[in-house]
Amino acid sequence: MKLGIVGLPNVGKSTLFNAITAAGAESANYPFCTIEPNVGVVAVPDKRLDVLAELFNSEKIVPTAIEFFDIAGLVKGASKGEGLGNKFLSHIREVEAIVHVVRCFEDENITHVEGRIDPISDIEIINIELMLSDLEIISRRIQKTEKLAKADKSLQKELEILNIIKDTIEAGNSVRAINFTDEEKAFVKELNLLSYKPILYVANISEEDLLGNPENDYVKQVIDYASKEKSEVIIVSAQIEAEISELEDEEKKSFLNDLGLNESGLDKLISASYKLLGLMSFLTAGPKETRAWTIKIGTKAPQAAGKIHSDMEKGFIRAEIVNYADLVTCGGYPHAREKGLVRLEGKEYIMQDGDVVVFRFNV
Repeated sequence: MKLGIVGLPNVGKSTLFNAITAAGAESANYPFCTIEPNVGVVAVPDKRLDVLAELFNSEKIVPTAIEFFDIAGLVKGASKGEGLGNKFLSHIREVEAIVHVVRCFEDENITHVEGRIDPISDIEIINIELMLSDLEIISRRIQKTEKLAKADKSLQKELEILNIIKDTIEAGNSVRAINFTDEEKAFVKELNLLSYKPILYVANISEEDLLGNPENDYVKQVIDYASKEKSEVIIVSAQIEAEISELEDEEKKSFLNDLGLNESGLDKLISASYKLLGLMSFLTAGPKETRAWTIKIGTKAPQAAGKIHSDMEKGFIRAEIVNYADLVTCGGYPHAREKGLVRLEGKEYIMQDGDVVVFRFNV
């Protein structure tokens, strides 16, 4: 899973990126301190892995991972090349979803590229640049398709979709706002439009507000804006996340408890990202390793097996599956089998989050 962290300069993007990835991206109080995207790989926390590893005496634990791309701060005019905009926009095309960091705090020591704190204006600057970039691509595609459609009438449907997208963008709305059919979605996905990518807003607030007034007036504006396009908002303090990132696991728990927080911003971000992309994890366990595998919700057993190895999908016979909670309660496979909790599932089985699986296959 690749997530691109975007936002205007000096909203806390790189600070947040550093905190959640510990990758050491440069963070400074001036625009464009990030030019090439910094990349950090983060292991997805999953307590189930530790439990299974102990149960199976596994030699190692392999969690699933998320790649975060810290993409340089975009500015007004990015779609026309302002602030190296074209280069930065091309980086966004490489990710599966956008994490849009919005400044929701005041600090006279940290300059704002627009000279004021206005989260809605900040969001719209970024979104407009993404839409303008899409409009240029769509306009070229329409010209090309119109010529081809004269000889190939089957392209009329594509042309119709392209014109709907163009009209939507020109009306000031992102492509995400359009309700496509499943068949249309497949075509639109191929276009790789920036304003069609799933988006998650991160309201970056001060440490004081996180502890006393997390839904400040700025955050409320972001929540209201996001609700209109059916997007989610999570509230974090990049400042606190930076402090948390320097602590050991036990110290982190104690620090979060002292602050009265149930989870870190990273945990909230990962959970929201999984929901945004419709993802879940199934598990495999044995003496060599216990491992989590990320798949789309609705994935069938053979395709899940293919996540491990393509040969397993091609030669799929069946899946032996037991629910994680049942397996732990029984204390292992033998007892789970005795109680009839290990099921044999075929090619049409839809995987569930927390399935512990052994795939049977022929090479």
